[in-house]
Amino acid sequence: MLTILGFTMIATFLVLIMLKKMSPIAALVLIPALFCVFVGKGAKLGDYVIDGVTSLAPTAAMLMFAIVYFGVMIDVGLFDPIVRGILKFCKADPLRIVVGTAVLAAIVSLDGDGSTTFMITVSAMYPLYKRLKMSLVVMTGVAAMANGVMNTLPWGGPTARAATALKLDASDIFVPMVPALAVGLLGVLALSYVLGRRERKRLGVLTLDEVLEPETETVLVGAGAGASGDGDGSAVVAKKAARTGGSGSGTGTGSGSGADLPEADDDFQGLDPHRATLRPKLYWFNALLTVTLLTAMIMEWLPIPVLFLLGAALALTVNFPHMPDQKARLGAHAENVLNVSGMVFAAAVFTGVLQGTGMVDHMSKWLVSNIPDGMGPHMALVTGVLSIPLTYFMSNDGFYFGVLPVLAEAGQAHGVSSLEIARASLVGQPLHMSSPLVPAVYVLVGMAKVEFGDHTRFVVKWAALTSLVVLGAGILFGII
Repeated sequence: MLTILGFTMIATFLVLIMLKKMSPIAALVLIPALFCVFVGKGAKLGDYVIDGVTSLAPTAAMLMFAIVYFGVMIDVGLFDPIVRGILKFCKADPLRIVVGTAVLAAIVSLDGDGSTTFMITVSAMYPLYKRLKMSLVVMTGVAAMANGVMNTLPWGGPTARAATALKLDASDIFVPMVPALAVGLLGVLALSYVLGRRERKRLGVLTLDEVLEPETETVLVGAGAGASGDGDGSAVVAKKAARTGGSGSGTGTGSGSGADLPEADDDFQGLDPHRATLRPKLYWFNALLTVTLLTAMIMEWLPIPVLFLLGAALALTVNFPHMPDQKARLGAHAENVLNVSGMVFAAAVFTGVLQGTGMVDHMSKWLVSNIPDGMGPHMALVTGVLSIPLTYFMSNDGFYFGVLPVLAEAGQAHGVSSLEIARASLVGQPLHMSSPLVPAVYVLVGMAKVEFGDHTRFVVKWAALTSLVVLGAGILFGII
């Protein structure tokens, strides 16, 4: 009964948000509360929610102060050189922009934190997607998949969980998987190329003046209160369009090509190069502070929420020593902080009920018990396939500490090593990063102003395909 209710609860949640019948926050709170009553444990709802909030509180704190920290770093211009390089490569070509999104997301993902990746990627690419009228779900989907592949880094989480759960060395799991993960990343880039060509064909041959529109809102954390100029770069783009002699007569037809599109120079940037929040004299201090912070995260000198709390306080104090300026920066990022933290605590209700009622345990045991006996010698393949839906419907903790040991035990009974099982368990991460149980995805869709349901409809099939590519490469190379 709990197994059926668990799957039904998850399916109900996904259907309602994909059809936009409920907002994600409302669905995350009300649906599990209703199913908790169905299970007959409504009296314990408060305990389940408190347990869920307690377990996710450190994550919420980390996200809140990470948004402030990296928001300030973007405000003061730390990432402007990287953004300029990516945008110079992208020009005004939709194909290059989509590929550039994947490259940027993959590079920034080296820090092991999805929220950081999404904040920097969206801040850099959002203006281009908006001005060129490109699909924003393409941006969120590509960024999520690139980050999902890179999330398998030993300091990213899943590999460490698998190593802990099965008492293995993380390097023994990760290093042999590198070729398969590299193929997966190449698959994301190839998919980005295909999606980019589709966007280029849909939009035709573009010039900057044809796509120029006055923007009434901005997602850029670098364009908050106190920024000088128009904040969205419209004057700069208009000046560039005038230099290129654009006529503004409408978009052309046909597929277009990169050679037909106008060259972009350093003036065409997503972040206003003249914003008042820039601190060029403090560039190397901010760079050193960020490197130190990321090193401390990887070396685990302090808990990550504590590191970001200290980092945000130090970054604000040094870059904006005056109280009014600090309040302005906090105000500029308050919306993102509230949206993300609110979503995390709403997700705590969902996870609390799912775990507290025992639904997760019953679902995982049912799945494992239904594996045919003839599949025993192929438990690594079974684990890889199961990791795709299970890491989407469950938290990484639930899968790696609850399901993986059971799968590993079944594998050992048929001569399959725990290392193979552990490597196969990483396959589902490209899809996992778009799970409604992953707090970072709310940073992504929130900053991109994309409906979570739209993102889900778009990304699920492509992310599942990417996971299967990683699994296929692992089998081909004899890793899994």
